[in-house]
Amino acid sequence: MNYLAHLYLAQPTADSHFGNLLGDFGGNRHVKQLPITVKNALDNHYLVDKFTDAHPLVKEAKQYFSPQRKRFASVAIDVVFDHFLIQHWQRFNDQPLSDFKQISYRLLGKRTPVMPPRMQSVVKHMTQNDWFKEYETVEGVGVALDNIAKRIRFTNTFSGAAADIARHYTELDAMFLAFFPELIKHVKQRGLEGAHDASV
Repeated sequence: MNYLAHLYLAQPTADSHFGNLLGDFGGNRHVKQLPITVKNALDNHYLVDKFTDAHPLVKEAKQYFSPQRKRFASVAIDVVFDHFLIQHWQRFNDQPLSDFKQISYRLLGKRTPVMPPRMQSVVKHMTQNDWFKEYETVEGVGVALDNIAKRIRFTNTFSGAAADIARHYTELDAMFLAFFPELIKHVKQRGLEGAHDASV
């Protein structure tokens, strides 16, 4: 899952938000010096990724991407699932998305000084430029994915993934709506993070 989904599945605390994104920035390399609240949140990140990668619907969704992009289909699915979370936000959260983003950005800001350098840079850009606003449209998702393609260290044919998404939008949307409630249930059942974390 991508950043918005990881934040959605975090607890509303600074340590939880930090840990739930840290998994995308070499999380285990930093685990020794982290407080238990961040470690638990990092474990939650890996739980989400493992469940997502193994899920039959996610594997099926990869088939909707053209052969030249299939190698990076999981990246595209992560981002487009954030798009669908935005589109269906009110199904999953009573809090307005604008309020959720504002609170999440503030919580992340509290832990920016202790983040690894690359995470600091990404989080600052994400919060200052409101990346999730870009994810509201397929065109914005396409821009985000094309930017990811540019950052890949070797020549690739990943750019243009938005065309595959647009072509199979209805099917991918239905898959997200079937998959995401199962992910939420799985995270709640495992309960790796206490709901009453005091590290606000």
